[in-house]
Amino acid sequence: MRAFSFVHASDLHLGYSQYGLEARRQDFDDAFAELVDRTLALKPDFMIIAGDLFHQPRPSNVTLENTIQSFKRLKDAQIPVLTVDGSHDSAPNTITGTILYPLDSAGLIYHLPRHDGACWHKPDCCYVYGIPNYHSSHKTREGLPKFMTEKPPKPMAGVCNIFVLHGAVDLPGVKPPYIEAELTPEMLPSGFCYYAAGHIHERSSAKFKEGYLVYSGCTETSGYDEARYPKGFNYVQVAENGEMQIEQMSLELSRQFIVLDETDFSGLTPVKITELASQLVKDVDVEGAVVIPVLKGTLPAEASRAEIDIAQIRAANKKALLVHPVVLLKESAVLDEVVRNIFEDNFKDLKTKSFEYFMQIFNDRYDKAEADQIAKLALALIEPLVCKQDEKVRQILEEELSK
Repeated sequence: MRAFSFVHASDLHLGYSQYGLEARRQDFDDAFAELVDRTLALKPDFMIIAGDLFHQPRPSNVTLENTIQSFKRLKDAQIPVLTVDGSHDSAPNTITGTILYPLDSAGLIYHLPRHDGACWHKPDCCYVYGIPNYHSSHKTREGLPKFMTEKPPKPMAGVCNIFVLHGAVDLPGVKPPYIEAELTPEMLPSGFCYYAAGHIHERSSAKFKEGYLVYSGCTETSGYDEARYPKGFNYVQVAENGEMQIEQMSLELSRQFIVLDETDFSGLTPVKITELASQLVKDVDVEGAVVIPVLKGTLPAEASRAEIDIAQIRAANKKALLVHPVVLLKESAVLDEVVRNIFEDNFKDLKTKSFEYFMQIFNDRYDKAEADQIAKLALALIEPLVCKQDEKVRQILEEELSK
């Protein structure tokens, strides 16, 4: 086998105008341009993009033009680009399809699932096989076995076999708890040395079957909870004996996100929260950053999230590209111990427990008689709401309003 190298990238989300900003759409394009610059300097044998090249199945003309220009630079340098569908750049219907098809027809990319055998190979070096994305675990269980029957994977002897996918594999330490696992380990065939994966935006590499399951991460921040993830791609070098060196490469131009989430505002008034959050934002002295103050905690009784002056917090920093407050404050001040005591009492029926729970909430805001009346109304509405008895709900409310 001849030695070779390749670049593995995923989750570029080109065209994403995050927060409605043209500057953020440009940031995603700039990240791809930097990826292409770095790839041209590395001179690999090929590039893999493991899904979510675009953020939408129909990107804007400016995004599409910039993408075409970047792909043309790679084509001119004779670096093939191998792709699979992502959950964003392919629509879950047969009419819209994926923008990757016309790019494939134009010879700018080689879209693996579309071609005979869903594969590409470089003689004496490697065999690369790629599957489509089916958007959910249910559709994957239905569609993937059929696809792999029609276009079965055929790992080759004496070369490096690479499997390309976009989806979360249900493995401990690989799949974050907030992401649905579309794939089980059993769905993926053996015989491959490198499983080039996309969809999970945090980088990882783990032993899998006879090779490695590798997520290259994302190239830009598409959610503030990803701010801590390094942005970049993988550069993989394969020696003649098959030994593999995986190098994580960082992109330098990614927009800086500053997440302010260490302060608990519990018990403070909305006026005080606005004042403290504004000061935290003001203290961030970074030109062009995206600043995310996360307001968390429990408000005192009678206080409302609507009383937080979001405009004042946003205006506290003039250097930032954007200040985007995330309000996670709870309005209910009912103690967890009270709720637990109510619902753990095995000797009271459900309606009694519910009534006590409602009374605990409303007693803080109304006098005893009013709290009692509202709690009884809430209790009366539970069953018809759950059973979707709209006429019964309307009747109860009309009777209450006529009193």
